[in-house]
Amino acid sequence: MPESQTPDSVRNQFSLPRDIHYLNNAYMSPLSAAVREAGVRGIMRKARPFEIESEDFFEEVEAVRSLFAQLVHARSPERIAVIPSVSYGIAQVARNTRVERGRNIVIAGGQFPSNVYPWRRVCSDSGAELRVVERPSRAAAADWSSRIVEAIDRQTALVALPQLHWTDGSLFRLKTIGERARDVGAAFVLDGTQSIGARSFDIQELLPDAVICAGYKWLTGPYSVGAAFYGPRYDDGVPIEDAWLSREGSEDFSGLTRYTDRLRAGARRYDVGEVSNFVLIPMFRAALEQVLEWTPGRVQRHALELKEALCQALDGSGVTAPSDTHAAHLFGVQLPPGVDPRTVQEQLSERKVYVSVRGTSVRVSIHLYNDINDIRALAGALRETVRTSH
Repeated sequence: MPESQTPDSVRNQFSLPRDIHYLNNAYMSPLSAAVREAGVRGIMRKARPFEIESEDFFEEVEAVRSLFAQLVHARSPERIAVIPSVSYGIAQVARNTRVERGRNIVIAGGQFPSNVYPWRRVCSDSGAELRVVERPSRAAAADWSSRIVEAIDRQTALVALPQLHWTDGSLFRLKTIGERARDVGAAFVLDGTQSIGARSFDIQELLPDAVICAGYKWLTGPYSVGAAFYGPRYDDGVPIEDAWLSREGSEDFSGLTRYTDRLRAGARRYDVGEVSNFVLIPMFRAALEQVLEWTPGRVQRHALELKEALCQALDGSGVTAPSDTHAAHLFGVQLPPGVDPRTVQEQLSERKVYVSVRGTSVRVSIHLYNDINDIRALAGALRETVRTSH
């Protein structure tokens, strides 16, 4: 983001009144004016289908591929698929990863369900073991990644993790974990939904086999569209649906009945059916363009400033602030014993301060449209609700 774009100028791109303190981007991002306008143009385009040409089914999708590849430092957009959800993207991996009886899959405890349910089913069907590495005590939280590394052995078929935990922003040492996964020949699969767009994510550094990302959080796009990276391990995979747009030669609409079993090159075989959505895809493109303009590094630096301000404002309140083992843009604060997080969330909402409760944490998530006024409102509301709860 150019330095001339202040939090105020970014906020003005969103429908966020000044008295609303929205610190809940990890739940769902608001839509910027650029993204909303792209959606309206898409609706109007679909209203005039006689103006839609065959190449229009591909051009916007290819732009999305290129933008996401740039964001995650993939070497080629050929490795990017456009998907409707994380569960869809993970299902492609589950279908194309060989897991047998006697093998195991390693995940972290409390992961988002979309990166858990598929592995429960795979293990149930194959007789493999699902190894869930639970969160250590708060005092030993830094050891979580080490425990995951220890759980990986020569029988591990796949390791599935996020870059950071969705409930409280606990960071995983993915480079170390990925090295261990590669050492034993296990697939390394990442859910980047709560980090890509707000935190640096480099495929060339982490070397994952697959990365799945929903578009409606830190990519600031619409619901029901996302992107995925599939590495060489999945080059010859079989997609979970037989979409005609995923076939070789699908660009030639006059030849669609010359049926072929050959799939399009690279990760395009894993695209969702009807990938050329004339409303969602232009919106997603506009969202990715703005994320690249802002840069994840800028989001993280801004979030860190506000996180540090919140920690100072909460000092002595009885609320336990996050440590440096948690991300800056997404973190959990712990309430004193006996204080109900859901009651606190309701009381914060009454003060127009919006956060989420995830597990035992009050989850705070910060984007560029937030400023010190949001932090002061949150800190003041937390102090008051904790004081009156005792």
